Amino acid sequence: MPIGRVKWFSLEKGFGFISSEEGEDVYLAASALPSGVPTVKPGTKLEFGVAEGRRGPQALSVRIIDEPASVVANTRINADDLATIIEDSIKMLDKVGNGLRHGRYPTSTEAERLGKVLRGIAGQIEG
Repeated sequence: MPIGRVKWFSLEKGFGFISSEEGEDVYLAASALPSGVPTVKPGTKLEFGVAEGRRGPQALSVRIIDEPASVVANTRINADDLATIIEDSIKMLDKVGNGLRHGRYPTSTEAERLGKVLRGIAGQIEG
């Protein structure tokens, strides 16, 4: 399985990119992260499978090998950034709520993504 490091990852957007040891950029969807892991920091070393996606290589079955050392454990993100993430998650929840009012449940992918975002927000708020 290929190994690489996280270039960047956005909890808000639900994706990021890995720089593989072969020098290739690999798309990293939030759904590919291990269960219970809502986000990863830049520099985190990962092992992952690869599938060819619509826009190029995409990581699958990600396993965290090593996380970069943190100066402060559980560092909170900037309050303005967290406020923006919360506002965007409210929009996501409104969309799901409106769908439910019309008898439409979210797809498993949508539900999984929303769960990861909410768990990530909870972790930031709990500090």
